Amino acid sequence: MSGSVNYHAGLAAEEIVAADYARRGLRLERRRWRGKRGEIDLILREQDRVVFVEVKKSRDFARAAESLSQRQVQRILGAAEEFVAGEPKGLLTEMRFDLAMVDGMGRIEILENACLAA
Repeated sequence: MSGSVNYHAGLAAEEIVAADYARRGLRLERRRWRGKRGEIDLILREQDRVVFVEVKKSRDFARAAESLSQRQVQRILGAAEEFVAGEPKGLLTEMRFDLAMVDGMGRIEILENACLAA
């Protein structure tokens, strides 16, 4: 039962994060995009920039941030590389990698370019 609850909590977290980005004018391109090298929770467009978002839900923001491992960052970066291969500019596409954290109260904190620092 716990796995199902966590799965649905993750979906709900992704939904509120996507809505937050939409309020800020970004367009949702893909949700849970899967490439050969990994999955990306949300892919958004901000003008010519592609924004890759990893969503983490936890009791608090600190625990959410701690749950992003270096191995996961490498998978996200690899999947992003696969995704932009289909873009007109390929790897020259302007990109940003965000960590969106959702706490137990449903509050959101977004760290822009977080994956590059992990």
